[in-house]
Amino acid sequence: MQPLARTDELIQELVMTGVLSQDGLRQLEAACRRTTLKPMVCLRELDLVPEPKLLRARSKLLGVRYVAVEQLAPDPEVVTSIPESYAREHRVLALERQGAKLVVAAADPKDLKLGDELAAMLRTRPEFVLGSPGEIARKLAEYHDHYKAAAVERLMSSVQDQGRVLAQRMGLSWAELGGLANEGSAAIRTLNLMLLQALLKRASDIHIEPRARHVWVRYRIDGVLQEAQRLQSSLGPALVNRIKVLSSLDIAEKRLPQDGSFRIMVDGREIDFRVATTPTVRGEKVVLRILDKQATLLGLQNLGLGAEIYDQLRKVIRRPNGIVLMVGPTGSGKTTTLYAGLQTLNTGHRNITTIEDPVEYQIDGITQIQVHEDIGLGFSEVLRSVLRQDPDVVLLGEIRDLDTTVNAIRASLTGHLVFATLHTNDAVSAVSRLIDMGAEPYLIAPSLRAVVSQRLVRTLCPHCKEPGEPDPDLIAMLPEAERTLTAVWHARGCRQCFDTGYRGRVPIAEILVIDEDLRRLIVERAHPSRIQEAAVQGGMSPIFLDGMAKVAQGQTTLEEVLATLEATP
Repeated sequence: MQPLARTDELIQELVMTGVLSQDGLRQLEAACRRTTLKPMVCLRELDLVPEPKLLRARSKLLGVRYVAVEQLAPDPEVVTSIPESYAREHRVLALERQGAKLVVAAADPKDLKLGDELAAMLRTRPEFVLGSPGEIARKLAEYHDHYKAAAVERLMSSVQDQGRVLAQRMGLSWAELGGLANEGSAAIRTLNLMLLQALLKRASDIHIEPRARHVWVRYRIDGVLQEAQRLQSSLGPALVNRIKVLSSLDIAEKRLPQDGSFRIMVDGREIDFRVATTPTVRGEKVVLRILDKQATLLGLQNLGLGAEIYDQLRKVIRRPNGIVLMVGPTGSGKTTTLYAGLQTLNTGHRNITTIEDPVEYQIDGITQIQVHEDIGLGFSEVLRSVLRQDPDVVLLGEIRDLDTTVNAIRASLTGHLVFATLHTNDAVSAVSRLIDMGAEPYLIAPSLRAVVSQRLVRTLCPHCKEPGEPDPDLIAMLPEAERTLTAVWHARGCRQCFDTGYRGRVPIAEILVIDEDLRRLIVERAHPSRIQEAAVQGGMSPIFLDGMAKVAQGQTTLEEVLATLEATP
C-alpha cells in the first residue's frame, strides 16, 4: 500500500504541519489496511485529529476562511434570511452582511450548485467560509427554535387564538400537533400548545399540578424547573383526562397512581411521552417525561468533557474487555456519555448490544433490547441470552442486583467490553457499592477498567453572559487553593435563553482508572478513603476541580458548580 501521506492531499497537509504525528499516520494506515473505509473516515473514527485543526487544514487547501461557528452570535435577522429547511438540508448558516455581500458558513463551501441556488434565493452572491457541520446544525436549532418558541408563547397566552396560519408561517409541519389552537376542545388545544412549547424550549419534563386557584404548569429545562403557565382551575380535570385518553389510562380511576405513555410524530421523528399521574389533596398531578428516541447523539469529543478526562476515557473504551462504569444521580447524563462512547466504537466491525429500561435513543448498527421485568425479562436474564450471541460490546442500562453484577463481571473476564451505569455519589464509591451487592473483590479488581462520575451544570448563554467579580461568600466556601478566582462570568438573561442566563448543559466529571495499586487495594477491601487517596496520588482529578476549570473558562458560573455539587468541594 502506498503511504497515505502521498495519496491524500489533506492527510499530507496534516502530516506536514505536524497536526498528525508519524505514529498517528501509522495507526491510520494500519486501520485502512484492516478495513474498507476511506482514509478520512478512518481518521475520524480513530479521533487522531481534533475537528478544529482538521477544518483549518481543509480550509487552507480549499482557499477559504475557517470560522468557529459555535463562538459566534450572528444577527437573528441574518440567520433567518435563509429558509430553515434549506439551511438544515444543505448545512449552511448566514453569518453577516458586508454591504451587498452575505457571508455564509457552509460544510461544503466549494459546492457550485449551492452557490448558484443561494445567489438566486438571496439575490446576492454569498461569500462562503468553512464551518463545522455539527456546529452549523446546533446554531440553526438555537436560532430557529427561539423564534418558533416566541410565536408559541403568543399562542399560549390565549388558547382561543387561531394558530394555524401562524404555525404555517413558522414552518411547523408537525403532524400530531398540526391543528394547534384550532383543534377540538379547550383541553385539547391547551395540551397541543403545551407539548409544542415544551419541545421548542428543549424541556425534558412537563409538570401539571393542581393548586388552590389555578393549574400550575412547569417545564424542566437544563435540569431546572421553570414556570410556564398558570391555567384556570376548571381546565385541570379535562386536561388530565385528555392525557389519560392519549396514554390509554383509566379516566375513572382518580384515587391511585397510574403510569402510561403516548407517542407523537414530529417532522418524521418519534417523540415519546412517559406519563405518571398521582392523586393529591387538590386533584391529580401529572408529570410527562419527553423522550426523543431519534435525537441526534453527540460524539465523545463533542460532549464538553475536559481534555484529560476525554483522553483517558477514549483509551479505556478502546480496550477489548473489562467493565466501564458511569456513576451519578438520575439525570446526570450517564446514558448520554455511554452512548457517545458506543458511537465511537460503532464502526461496523463490532457486535454491539444494549440492554435498557427504557431504550432512550435509537442507533443504526446497534442491537437494542428493552427489558420487561413484569414478564421475567430483567437485566440479568437478557444479559445471559446476549452473551450467547457473540457480542463484542454490551451496554447495561443499570446494575441493580448481585445477579446482574456477577454476569457483567463474568462477561468482562471472558473477553467482552461492558458499559454500565450505577447509582453512587462519586467514582470511588462504585467499588464499595459492588462489594455491598455481594460481588467478590478478587473478581472486581481484574474486571473493572474505569469508573466515571459525572454531573451536568448549566452553561452560560453566549448571547448575554457578562464578566464580573466573584461573590465573596461563595469564594469563602472554596478550599484555600481555589480562592484565586478574581474574575468570573455571570448569568444575565435574554430572549435567547428565556431570561434564565443559561442555555444547554455541559458535564463535569472525574475518572478513576484502575491500575495495579488500586487493584491491590480493592482485593484488600481497603477503606474508600485509602482508594481515593491512592487515586489522587495516581493522577485522578476530583470532579470539583473539573467544575472550577469550567468556571475559569467562562463556560458556567461558580454558583452553578457549587449548587450542583451540593456546596461540598
